[in-house]
Amino acid sequence: MIRTTLLMTLALALGSASCSAQKGGWIKLFNGKDLKDWNVKITGHNLDDNNGNTFRVQNGNLAVSYENYDAFNEQYGHIFHKKKFSAYLLVMEYRFVGEQVKGGPGWALRNSGAMIHSQSAKSMGKDQDFPISIEVQLLGGTGSGRRTTANLCTPGTNVVMNDKLITAHCVDSKSETYHGERWVRAEVLVLGDSIIKHIVEKDTVLVYEKPQIGGGNVSNADPALKQDGKLLSEGYIALQSESHPIEYRKVDLFDLAPYMKDKKKLEKKLKELQKRK
Repeated sequence: MIRTTLLMTLALALGSASCSAQKGGWIKLFNGKDLKDWNVKITGHNLDDNNGNTFRVQNGNLAVSYENYDAFNEQYGHIFHKKKFSAYLLVMEYRFVGEQVKGGPGWALRNSGAMIHSQSAKSMGKDQDFPISIEVQLLGGTGSGRRTTANLCTPGTNVVMNDKLITAHCVDSKSETYHGERWVRAEVLVLGDSIIKHIVEKDTVLVYEKPQIGGGNVSNADPALKQDGKLLSEGYIALQSESHPIEYRKVDLFDLAPYMKDKKKLEKKLKELQKRK
């Protein structure tokens, strides 16, 4: 697999990103103890109704569990961090565990994701299935065959690749396949409304730019929020529940917003982040 650096197309990123300066550094989005910094929105339920205790802290991990479900019944859920971000490096360590809940769709087997540049949990309709956002799709191998992870899906959005608007709902990455219940490290480099990179186990597996509102694959959203063509320079981060149990032992973020107006400082910081263990 060809490795690419975090600095690729940096000039373009600096040219179009829109960020406000603030104090930077590592932030533990998930503190390993509780979910006080998060909001829950599950289809068919009101804001912060954590139906069936779907999202929970279990053995120090942020767990998505369905043990209290009789059946899935299209109750797609998301847990949103309460803070909005624009430019950052998101680091997640996740693993799929157990069996898919009864009634989960076939495509959702060992399937979950992290939503970036998302609308807020509060702005979602009660019966809305997915937030308008960019999805970093996380997939686990099924025991045989190839099944990449850190793919791109686009609920209510589009992106640009190689100067072409991509309207397909999902685009596969170039990652390896990860079978079983092993922990996988996935990172997402987000530079405002410009460059976004998906990185798995230190390999860059997908690159795109100009995330924007557009397309379909979102039901029951507020039409006023569906401003097709609007670039997404910031938003919320959310983790999915799509019917297969998944755990996260790390959800950390390095805030790059304070560096975005100074090319040299941003280059230096990206190099430092790239060299970390």
